[in-house]
Order: sequence, then C-alpha cells, then structure tokens
Amino acid sequence: MRIGLLGYGVVGKGFFDLVAERTDIQIPRILCRRDIAVEGAEVTHDFRDILQDDTIDTVVELIGGLHPAYEYVTAAMEAGKNVVTANKALLAAYYDELLTLAEQKGVCLRCTAAVGGGIGWLSELERTRRTQRLSHVSGIMNGTCNYILHSMTCLGLDYGQALAQAQELGYAEADPTADVEGFDTWNKLLLSANVALGISLDKESVPVCGISAISAQDVEQFKAHNLICKLIATAKAQDGCVHAYVQPTLCPVGSQQAAVPANYNFITFTGSATGSMSLYGQGAGRYPTAHNVLQDCVDVMQGRSFYCGCGAPAVADNTEALRFYVRGASDAWLEAQREESWADAIVTKPVSVRQMHDWRSKHPGVFIAAVPDSQ
Repeated sequence: MRIGLLGYGVVGKGFFDLVAERTDIQIPRILCRRDIAVEGAEVTHDFRDILQDDTIDTVVELIGGLHPAYEYVTAAMEAGKNVVTANKALLAAYYDELLTLAEQKGVCLRCTAAVGGGIGWLSELERTRRTQRLSHVSGIMNGTCNYILHSMTCLGLDYGQALAQAQELGYAEADPTADVEGFDTWNKLLLSANVALGISLDKESVPVCGISAISAQDVEQFKAHNLICKLIATAKAQDGCVHAYVQPTLCPVGSQQAAVPANYNFITFTGSATGSMSLYGQGAGRYPTAHNVLQDCVDVMQGRSFYCGCGAPAVADNTEALRFYVRGASDAWLEAQREESWADAIVTKPVSVRQMHDWRSKHPGVFIAAVPDSQ
C-alpha cells in the first residue's frame, strides 16, 4: 500500500511513525501547510501532487473539518483511490454521499478513528451487527468534556479553571466550542447511530446541549444528591421510533459512567444476543488514534470497506420522557413542570426530550441535565 497522507499534526505524525515500522505500507507524499522536512517522504502544499500520483492507491485524511477535506476525499475516490479518515464531522455531514461514491467507484472507505479515538468502537459495531440486531448506543464520546467535568467534580475547580487546565494539557483546543457545546459528540453520535442501527439519521432532528453553562454550584448540588454529571450521547430504536440526543446527564455515584476519569471515553451498545457491552479507553491522543487509522489501512489492504451500506432515512422522534435539572431561567411552562427544587434549580416531572430541548433553545445560557428516575 502506498499512501498520500493529508495532514502532519498530532495524529498525522503518530501515524507516520507507526507506518515507519512496517514494510507493507509506504508514505511517499505528505500534504502539509507548513514548510517542514520529513525523512523518507516528499512534503507538498498542493493536493494535486498526491491526486495525480498513480502509484498512490490510498489517501489518509487527517486534516479535519469540512473543507477542503470534503473536496480532497471526493476527488481521491473519483480518481479510484481508497480513503481512510478520522474526520467525524465530514462523515456526519456527507454520510450518504460518501458511502455511495465509494461504492460507485469500487474503492474502500473507512473511519474507525472518527469515534472513540483509540477505541475500536466502529469496527466493533461492524463485527457485532453481522450476527445480531443492535438497538441502543450511548456513552461518553468526548474526552475534553469528560476531563472538564471530572476536574470540577474531583478537584473542586470552576468551569473556567477546568477548561484552562484542559487547554494547558492539550485536551482542549484554543477555541473549545465544538467540544464544550457538544457538537463533536453530536457528529460521533450520528455516525455511531447510522452504523449500529442501519439508518441514515437526519442530523437536524438530533438535539444537542453541551456543558459550557455548568457552574461549580451545580456540581455541588449533584454531589449532595450522590450524582456526577457527564456529557452523554444516546441513540436508540424503540417501539418503531428512533430517539437520539446529546445532553448532560446525572449518573449515580458508583455507576460505571460516573467513574470514567480524565479524558477517557466509555461507550456502550445493546445487542439482541449479548445485551449491553461497553468499550473503555483513550478517546484521543497521538498514538491511540493513529493506531486505529493504521488498523483501517490494514483492513483496506484486505478489501474491507465501510461498515455498512446507506440505511433508510430516519428522523429522531425524541418523545421519550425524562426528568431534568434546570438552572438559569424559568417561565410559566417550566414552572408547570416543576416536581421539586434543588436550591435555585428546578427538577422537572418527566417531559419529552424534544420539549426540553426546544424550551432550552429559547433560553441561551441555561444549564440542563437529565436526572435519573431514582433521584
């Protein structure tokens, strides 16, 4: 296999290092915006140098974002080159189009590192769904948010301090919006749900709420009720409907999700034969993520393409009723849902996820979190 590598950042450099240990894969060309020298490879600023090199059979895209990643990936497949990517935003936005193009051109497309970083989550879904029906995927899919929430809970930091610490350690970007507002998790959930449930989920029907409005006082309230806050993504097929959403969720102390530390991920699927099974590990990092990129390249060499074909279009129903902790605003509708009060916050009676997220969208800055029934 001869690879054109797009991007030489944290993961790109890690991938190059891992490939250097092998004799069956070469990386003759690297696309990089910086002026760098890499021993054993030609560095270029022009994607056409890779696209027009007929000796390159596979493009590995590790630059992230939608553009120009979309243009590079589609051009590569149009030219008959296989594609391996870690770009969850790209796959979530252009899921049907990219799968269809890969099939039409007879090339392989894989993206295991797009969800779970170093965890082989999507490849495990692929293996499992061959022999049983999957009905539910959920869990902690963003290491940045988990690090912030863990630091607030265990170290007593406020949100700003925890975020700054995450940025200092390289767990959060200088602009953390995609992570802390839940958009990164949103993309990962869409991709996971499509693969697990065999659907093509309408992105706009999946509500998302992040953690940026959480306060140290919220965390103390949760501790007083033996709860720990985590950002949880959920997608389930139930009673002929699909429910899918991303939101802060209160987990009982002692539960598996509550115990997930630092920047780790913890993701679960439920199968008709196995019941619930979980994967746990590094959700990011140079070599853990690069390892899954390399695994995908080996799969491509064995002729294994994407995990499933395009599924039937699906719209998230989200009529599932949950109780919610709400702090930061109130009105007549919310007061009508009040079941109890936790200091200056309201805990609602069961209301539909769709109603709660619709209400919150009209009240920016409000913090909400799903509350377990036992509380």
